[in-house]
Amino acid sequence: SDGSIRLHQMTSEYPLMQWNDSTNGQPIIALQWALTRPAVFFVLDASSNIYIWDLLENDLLPVAKETFPSENVVTMTVLGEPEKPKGLLGIVLAKEHGQVDIQFVKKKWAIP
Repeated sequence: SDGSIRLHQMTSEYPLMQWNDSTNGQPIIALQWALTRPAVFFVLDASSNIYIWDLLENDLLPVAKETFPSENVVTMTVLGEPEKPKGLLGIVLAKEHGQVDIQFVKKKWAIP
């Protein structure tokens, strides 16, 4: 609810990493790992911002942020084909009025 993200290992109750205020205090609505690249995950906050994290590129801050200010995004999920070497990866965004958008992710965050 405060925008904090914690990365846990299943064998410990303490996080391996913790990012406080990662969304400027906005509640996190959804968090999804990339299906094609294990070090990448996506965060959707309550203000319809999507943050892209690539832990191999930067483990302190998101590497990109996409804002959808005029559209209320209520949830997201990630799609991809992990078994294919081309690394096609997309984000499905569900908006408040029932519209669904698919955004494809840059290859540098999608390739295995």
